[in-house]
Amino acid sequence: MKFSKLAREIYSRYTDQIEPYGMDECWLDVTGSRIMGTGFEIADEIRRTVKFELGLTISAGVSFNKIFAKLGSDMKKPDAVTCIERGTFKEQIWGLPASDMLGVGRATDKTLSSYGIRTIGQLAAAPESLLEYKFGKNGLALKRFANGEDGSPVMQSDYVSPVKSVGHGITTLQDLEDSSEVWCVMLELAQEIGTKLRVHKKRAGGIAIDIRDNELHFKQWQRKMTLPTHSSMLLAKAAFDLFHTNYQWSKPIRSVIVRAINLVDEDYPIQFDLFSDATAVDKRERLETAIETIRYRFGNDAIKNAVLCKPIKMPKECSVELIMPTGMIS
Repeated sequence: MKFSKLAREIYSRYTDQIEPYGMDECWLDVTGSRIMGTGFEIADEIRRTVKFELGLTISAGVSFNKIFAKLGSDMKKPDAVTCIERGTFKEQIWGLPASDMLGVGRATDKTLSSYGIRTIGQLAAAPESLLEYKFGKNGLALKRFANGEDGSPVMQSDYVSPVKSVGHGITTLQDLEDSSEVWCVMLELAQEIGTKLRVHKKRAGGIAIDIRDNELHFKQWQRKMTLPTHSSMLLAKAAFDLFHTNYQWSKPIRSVIVRAINLVDEDYPIQFDLFSDATAVDKRERLETAIETIRYRFGNDAIKNAVLCKPIKMPKECSVELIMPTGMIS
């Protein structure tokens, strides 16, 4: 995080359009910086400056859109600059695997491969009807990206993107051996998520969990909430129920992530069904508001669930909060 900040200070010498992508990557729009040179010349100067001032090697991609700039930055590593030109991009990248392009993850790549779509060029030529059927609007976006039609702007350095999900995760100090240990971790994570939802004036319409075992195998599940909520306890219970239903305990667990998804505004009207107790929901809301007030005034450890008073396999503090990329496709 320290060096990311220092690197961005160097970037700011050339443009104020700096959009972070994760912890160690950024998009820069230098369209208006012709006085400082071409895109390649600016990127190469930044590369040399970062190496000289910070002792770090970086790889940069230069192109006419964000998708291809990201692709270029991954093509030559380390310490290199790659240009993908508007007039020659088909020859440069259409033969590359589709998975090299931003937006094509493992699951998407597997589905594309099952239809014989293995390269960026094949994705660019794929029938829109097939892509829309398999991936919805995201499929059409991927086709546009492969054809060089990404028109998304690089945001100003002070731009704050809309909150689409709120999550918190941890790699534990030791393996989690049973469900009771997982419950404690999820409850602790949900406390932080509930606080963030209240800060952003949001409620969660769904919950998602990411579980990684001690051999680094990864599983992910999600489900809708019965009612949108920012209750830490309800979020923790929903996350644990999702875990308990799906995880088979073939191996101990080393990493847990809980995410509140399908967010709605705090004042969004809620439609109760016949089986929901509106009085109980209101009571829970008031109780957790009081708890949040106490935690805000006296610290997070001022009041907590009794089960969290015993030692759990989590680091005591996390001094750095990471803002992770959500991807180009929403």
